[in-house]
Amino acid sequence: MPGFELFGELERQEVNDVLDNGVLMRYGFDGMRNGHWKAKALEAELQNTLQSKYVQLVSSGTAAVSVALASAGVGAGDEVIMPTFTFVASFEAIMLLGAIPVLVDIDDTLGLDPKAVEEAITPKTKAVMVVQMCGSMANMSALQDICHTHNLLLVEDACQAIGGTYQGKPLGSIGDLGCFSFDFVKTITSGEGGAVVTNNKSYYLNADHYSDHGHDHVGNDRGAESHPFLGYNFRISELHAAVGLAQIKRLPEFINIQKRHYTILREALSVIPEVTFRTVPQGGEESYAFLNFFLPNLEIATKVSERFKANGVDGCFHYYNNNWHYIRKWEHLKDLKSLFPISTEVKEGLKYLADKAFNKSDYYIARNISCLIKLSWSEDEVKARAKKMVETIKSCL
Repeated sequence: MPGFELFGELERQEVNDVLDNGVLMRYGFDGMRNGHWKAKALEAELQNTLQSKYVQLVSSGTAAVSVALASAGVGAGDEVIMPTFTFVASFEAIMLLGAIPVLVDIDDTLGLDPKAVEEAITPKTKAVMVVQMCGSMANMSALQDICHTHNLLLVEDACQAIGGTYQGKPLGSIGDLGCFSFDFVKTITSGEGGAVVTNNKSYYLNADHYSDHGHDHVGNDRGAESHPFLGYNFRISELHAAVGLAQIKRLPEFINIQKRHYTILREALSVIPEVTFRTVPQGGEESYAFLNFFLPNLEIATKVSERFKANGVDGCFHYYNNNWHYIRKWEHLKDLKSLFPISTEVKEGLKYLADKAFNKSDYYIARNISCLIKLSWSEDEVKARAKKMVETIKSCL
């Protein structure tokens, strides 16, 4: 990852189709299009790739999470359980709806700990949002069982995991709704963009309407469409969809490259006894977008991270002190620093963050190094990188 590393003729052709007909908006202007409907074509490709009945494209992965939750009825005062290790967009998307993010610990999968999820359920809990961070999954079977037992929605944020699978199913297609991002640094990129996937027709129709100001999209006269309910503008453009359409056709190519590079690096690091790897649940296969490994303790992980940078091993992240992806540095959430007033209900619901400890999450994140897998590396570059990583780690032990 990311897909922009291998932009080529297919992406240029799809974009030129849009520029040639001049219609940048995904809806309307039927007579001007010359048969080009890039967003519709990308949705159809995603339905096939993700083995899902319905796909609604939106403007970003963040929008996808908000649209997915709203489409299933999550709103003011509802609680959504989510992991401590994710991207800030996860709680932002929940709070946009007036709902309350309930953060819980992760386990050695780097995903939601099912036990922590069960302990966090209250009468206000409406959904469990599992985040498939860095290309792999949590224990999906256990989370499905919990949601079934407690009649909760299971929402997958698979924004970093397109191409991964669990028990033969694509990640993002397992829960009630799945969310994807196609931003500039994802395996499949459209510059900006996202998607909501589901097998539930009602959720799909709600997402279709909600993401376009509540338009019902009935008929081909946009001015005559009705508005069944309130909505917002989370539309993707035809230009963005055109890039995504080219990229989704190349997904098998990208995954194969990622797997090849990942395997070389993992096999090299496996000779170091002190290095262990994240747990991938039985029946799961990563997207190979990242290689995640654990070191013995925080001190060594910090030293390795610093020496990686000094030695030119770029693209490796030690998330313990990262203010985008881990709870420890999310002061704007803990202190509720907002440009707009936050409801009393949400403020009360987030008071737990003032003194909540996430010791189990700290245990795993403190020791974890996450290295992205680039598509543009040559085999010689990967092997040289592997050698440098091994030497660096050994020097820190």
